[in-house]
Amino acid sequence: MFVIIGYVVALGCIFGAYIIHGGNIGVILHAIPTEMMAIGGGAMGAFVVANQPKVLKAVGKAIPKLLKGSKYTKARYMELMALLYDILQKARKEGLMAIEKDVEDPHNSALFKKYATVGSDHHVVEFITDYLRMMVSGNLNPHEIESLMDSEIDTHHHEAHAPAAAIGRLAGALPAFGIVAAVLGVVNTMGSVGQPPAVLGGMIGSALVGTFLGILLAYAVVEPLGGLLEQKNDEGTKELQCIKTTLLASMQGYAPAIAVEFGRKTLYSTERPSFSELEGHVKGKK
Repeated sequence: MFVIIGYVVALGCIFGAYIIHGGNIGVILHAIPTEMMAIGGGAMGAFVVANQPKVLKAVGKAIPKLLKGSKYTKARYMELMALLYDILQKARKEGLMAIEKDVEDPHNSALFKKYATVGSDHHVVEFITDYLRMMVSGNLNPHEIESLMDSEIDTHHHEAHAPAAAIGRLAGALPAFGIVAAVLGVVNTMGSVGQPPAVLGGMIGSALVGTFLGILLAYAVVEPLGGLLEQKNDEGTKELQCIKTTLLASMQGYAPAIAVEFGRKTLYSTERPSFSELEGHVKGKK
């Protein structure tokens, strides 16, 4: 919703100011189809060449998600930490082997089913169960697991960053494609120097629309999407860091309530629940 509102405000103010100053919007509307063919077609073609198929697919999947609000809310984080607390509490009371079935088959685990939001998130469940499995095996120490977690989180961040980087490169190329379209318009105008001044003026105006559209698309449409996607990726990385900190604290011997508190402290302040909020939520889920 905010993405659409932002576009309406940006484009409305830009074109509104042009009209208020006496600009003829008909000139722009007349030139848009051909200029967009040159700018949009050229940019999309270059975009396909510059990115691997897996990145193109990732961009296609990411764009619709940008139109939705963030899923990383305080309620989600409280559910995540309540899940971690229950798992660690069960392991502390009954032994690590007691959570083996939950780890091996999380989709049929009562613990994961209890927390439907995070329990249905494939990446979160896989991250949690992979490292719980290592904890159950008992073959790795906390420092080794921390190094492995850091490597996985870093890989996740780079993979998630690829679509944002691709969109950023596209935004950087659009003004140049606008100039290409404008130059072609000027070339076309120079070939018609015998036409009346009114006709030549219209042709020059159409050529300049190419430069205008390239810059407009770059900085008012495409680049903001890249920035928003990068912010959403950072939120996903933060969730994994929360899980990592909680599990490592447990491995180092801290009680589940304290381990969860370690994880809570890693969250952004805007979504971080207070100690009392989290405690009340955990007790309410028992």
